Amino acid sequence: MNLWQLSPDALIKLMKEHQQKRAFVVTNPSTGELQASHPFLQSIVEALQADTRDYQEHQGMFFEIGVKSNHLLGTFIHRTIRGQGAGGVRLWHYQKLEDYIRDGLRLSRGMGQKCALAGLWWGGGKGVIARQEEKDYHDPILRQAIYQDYGHFLSGLKGCYVTAEDAGTTPEDMAHIFSTTRHTTCIPSQFGGSGNPSILTAAGVVVAIEAALEYLDLGTLEGKTIAMQGTGNVSYYMIAELLKRKVANIVGSDINVAAIEKVKYKYPTAPLNLQVVERGDNSILKENCDILIPNALGGSLDANTIPEIQAKVVCGAANNQLENPKQDAKLFPKGTLYVPDFLANRMGIVNCANEQYGIIENDPFISSHLEREMPTGIYQRCLEIFQRAKHSGRTPVEEAEQLADELSLEPHPIWGNRGQFIIDFLVQSGWTQFSRSSVGMPIVTLQHHE
Repeated sequence: MNLWQLSPDALIKLMKEHQQKRAFVVTNPSTGELQASHPFLQSIVEALQADTRDYQEHQGMFFEIGVKSNHLLGTFIHRTIRGQGAGGVRLWHYQKLEDYIRDGLRLSRGMGQKCALAGLWWGGGKGVIARQEEKDYHDPILRQAIYQDYGHFLSGLKGCYVTAEDAGTTPEDMAHIFSTTRHTTCIPSQFGGSGNPSILTAAGVVVAIEAALEYLDLGTLEGKTIAMQGTGNVSYYMIAELLKRKVANIVGSDINVAAIEKVKYKYPTAPLNLQVVERGDNSILKENCDILIPNALGGSLDANTIPEIQAKVVCGAANNQLENPKQDAKLFPKGTLYVPDFLANRMGIVNCANEQYGIIENDPFISSHLEREMPTGIYQRCLEIFQRAKHSGRTPVEEAEQLADELSLEPHPIWGNRGQFIIDFLVQSGWTQFSRSSVGMPIVTLQHHE
């Protein structure tokens, strides 16, 4: 059976047929070979072995069927040398298991790149929950079951991945996760956490845009025309930042009527022209504008859409904007500067990453990432990448990826590659055979991997 081309629900069905609640695919740290928990995952292993785009020697991917929700819960871990895998959990619909897995692989690597470029001692991780057909995801009882299940799932993973908020997940959902695990950030403020990261994410992308304008000698945002794909949570706050900087107008699109109405209600007199579009409608990308801001889901910038872009700067909050990063980064029209997403949209993880060290108002560690002087802040890091690309003749994407990969290999000054040790423990101790009711797990001796 080729699971790769079937729906995520097909994996649930197959796991149940084999009386399994858990499954994994990991990379053996000694040999580099892929190892699956069960033979029925072989088609996934073969697909990953043949892939050269999204699988980048990820340390592991773990799956569990939610006990209460019956949803497929997934965790993807790229590299944990700088620290445990960190990144949000998204609730989204996927037609095929391939789409589900590819999203997790790309997002987890992107999180590691963000952390490395930001100077955070965290690695790359991501959580993905597969939405199911004909389920009412406005139902609070269903959402509580899904996210409490996810918390239990994380507790079983022993901390190799620490989750946060992402697309489709709300602050209330994060509270449900927190009720069943300690391995989470972006906890609501009433529980001592940092809360919704969208405000800071929006501010960080605007700072990256300003760096791009300076590099191109195009002045400030004042008087500029903006085209924005997606008007969701981050866009809602980003529009406020843009209006403060006196942009001339903002043209936007979204598939969600409620998201557009929320923005219109908030800014009734602002120069906004927002349109509801069908899923897959990327016409906003060829809008005549100064700055194009991709804030929807990833993959909208590809060989078909990039050549039609008219903006001088392309910079947004969406993850994985380029469908095929290495090829697509070379397709932008002459005079258009593309800012890699993982270079611009770091502030979500910056906001959430270090909650365990306490929360203070106007935290200078967080706000410094938005300042123009900080060497590893968004502004200076963007200028550094642009200059490197100018001197090398390569794209900003290639330069940012190279620098991020170099930095991601720096070991955590205290904990080293602890995430890999935890993954080794899970594999060697028979993680798939233990249920929630297990009191403990057997002690095993782990080999140290450099």
